[in-house]
Amino acid sequence: MASTASPYGLKAVNHIGGTPYAGSTRLLPIASGYATNIFNGSIVSIVAAGTVEIVVTTGNGGAGAAAAFPAGTIGVFVGCTYSDPVTGNLTFSQYWPSGTVASDAQAYIVDDPDVVFMAQADAAVTAADLGQNTHLAAIQATGTGSTTTGNSTSAVTATTNTTAAFAFRIVDFVDSPTSAVGDAFTDLLVKFNAGVHSYNNSTGI
Repeated sequence: MASTASPYGLKAVNHIGGTPYAGSTRLLPIASGYATNIFNGSIVSIVAAGTVEIVVTTGNGGAGAAAAFPAGTIGVFVGCTYSDPVTGNLTFSQYWPSGTVASDAQAYIVDDPDVVFMAQADAAVTAADLGQNTHLAAIQATGTGSTTTGNSTSAVTATTNTTAAFAFRIVDFVDSPTSAVGDAFTDLLVKFNAGVHSYNNSTGI
């Protein structure tokens, strides 16, 4: 509920034009032994080795012109598959368990740069903030999620601004029986700003 701090990372809702999100994802490799948990709802990037890793900046570029996400930022992680190192069984998991040894590990990524995501702010956001920019409230890490549910616990900041150095644009608010604009921990609808997502960024990896 938006009256309670219960962040959940980023959850795909629809496309910026209003068309439904059909659940499409792209499978991208995770390096065997990668030693950080990646939770459902985490922002990830492709690194120089050609594998997926969790993004470890907030997306606040400060006074710079570009948001501080890596050039390879590819979207939002929604699960993975790998051969269990003990049983050898093919495993489908809500999150990537840190240090898992599996040469066939693959991440499911929502990689469409035009997808709108739902995210909870770390405080109240008002109607006057519509169209402002925001970023993650804290750096994603191996502990920014639940190993029980597999879900991210990352929030976005309620300290919005017009600066191009913030990673996300607020495009709307969640309107439901349990969520409304101005709630203590407002549920927002956001999308990646231009130049932040790898598909809209001409810089290679």
